[in-house]
Amino acid sequence: MPVDDVPTSAVPDVADLPGAAPRPQETWLRIVQVHDRITRRVDSALHRGHGISLTGFEALRRIADAPGERASMGEVAEALGLSRAGVTSTVTRLVAAGLVVRERGADDRRLLHGRLTDAGRATVRAAAATHDDLVAHLLIRLGDDAPVVTDALARVSAAARPRR
Repeated sequence: MPVDDVPTSAVPDVADLPGAAPRPQETWLRIVQVHDRITRRVDSALHRGHGISLTGFEALRRIADAPGERASMGEVAEALGLSRAGVTSTVTRLVAAGLVVRERGADDRRLLHGRLTDAGRATVRAAAATHDDLVAHLLIRLGDDAPVVTDALARVSAAARPRR
């Protein structure tokens, strides 16, 4: 059969071929879908199991990982990619729950820091197991591609970082 006689429905679109480069719109859609779906699953599990949101957990983890389990609101905001107002409301909820206390900076009294309480330390430890196990369970689907995907996303993240 001459090439001109092949029905167009029999010729696959290059985007449908395995190994073909996806269009930027498709890549963006997949990134948004994965982020949204994993965020919802993990947030729900943390609420059910530990009474905290994913954002609250991430703030607790950043404070727990900081020297002396104490971090400024700016440090937490930067680590989470939140505005200062966003991190302030998150930390306010953590303070109300007895997981964090606010302290003024010793060197600069204008700076507010969050420091873990004993209850905050116990919560972040327990919630970390839930978070990390669920994320690992979901991301195992990346298989041998995990290092490549992680590296590629790190490069995109660095390129998208705001310039100062």
